[in-house]
Amino acid sequence: MFDNIMVPTDGSEYAQRAEDMALAMAKELDSKVVAVHIIDDKLIYPFEVLEDEGKTILNNVQKKGQKTGVEVHEILIVGSPLHDMKKIAQKAGADLVVISPHGKSGLEKLLMGSVAENTIKTIDLPILLVK
Repeated sequence: MFDNIMVPTDGSEYAQRAEDMALAMAKELDSKVVAVHIIDDKLIYPFEVLEDEGKTILNNVQKKGQKTGVEVHEILIVGSPLHDMKKIAQKAGADLVVISPHGKSGLEKLLMGSVAENTIKTIDLPILLVK
């Protein structure tokens, strides 16, 4: 039914809940997880710092996958979290998207909520929101 479960993550507590749900479902359904971290192309922070943070976030999902016996593929991409999710889901071969409607605090939290909302509106796949 769901061969590839995509989980976009920003490493926040809420995103980690979505990661855990995606991994649990993948374990039960004998599926793969595609963990996605998007480096927002609009951020002005030094790229190397954002890239290292993204690699760390995806590595943490990879470690969880190894502990649970779930194969995890990683996608680290520079783009727009608001506008590129559909294209990323297609490229990942996703059958299901597991996402949290909440992200980091402040402006990032508002942005993640917008990302989840936009994902629901633009992706023609089943989407599971995890709070």
